[in-house]
Amino acid sequence: MGFFDFIDDLPHYVERGPASKRMNRRHDFLIKDFADDIAGAKVLDLASHDGRWCYAFAGAGAASVVGIEARPNLVADFANYPDSAFRGKVDLRVGDLFDGIRAEIAKGEIYDVIGVLGILYHIMDHFSLFQLLRELKPRLVIVDSEFVLRDNAAIQLIYERTDNILNAVSQFPGQERAVKGVPTFSAMEMIAEGLNYDIEWSDWSRVPEGDRAPVNDYFRPQAKQKRRATCALRLRDR
Repeated sequence: MGFFDFIDDLPHYVERGPASKRMNRRHDFLIKDFADDIAGAKVLDLASHDGRWCYAFAGAGAASVVGIEARPNLVADFANYPDSAFRGKVDLRVGDLFDGIRAEIAKGEIYDVIGVLGILYHIMDHFSLFQLLRELKPRLVIVDSEFVLRDNAAIQLIYERTDNILNAVSQFPGQERAVKGVPTFSAMEMIAEGLNYDIEWSDWSRVPEGDRAPVNDYFRPQAKQKRRATCALRLRDR
């Protein structure tokens, strides 16, 4: 039994194909591994899609969860999640994630935990993002992203279609292809160091080889150029 076993029955996932095996395995690394940090925490979740990780944060005992998602149709899908105390803890908002962060800073809000899950490789302003997040004084930032498999600290620019709900949103009205940047592992570490975050990478090798198919993007060989990974950032001067 896994936390996301129910998700395959939701309309959004019925259309796209079963997702529970992948989501349950990712839940182990993105939520369970940080259970002590999440319990009782005030959480901010960026680019929340249909609220799935907001729901998971709530399920792990977060006191409250604010989610920000640019696509209103995805936010509407959160209504299909089981009617439980978890959903009641979530405030899922429609808007640009940078505008949303700045609005929270302007209000003087502080968050204990921030999720940057599946969005870092769909944006261009990586350093600015983490610089803004420092203003919210989190004790933990969880990052899950694809990273370019190169030794140097660099960000590779890529075009991405905006009509796919799993891709970047339009950067101006009518834009069909957005420009996004995918950082290298070294770039993520340099950004963390430059902003006084300690960084620790999750050990995905814990997943047995026979169970890796649903999350094979975390195990891509060097020849594939990109690999997904998870890391935790903690501010040294919180």
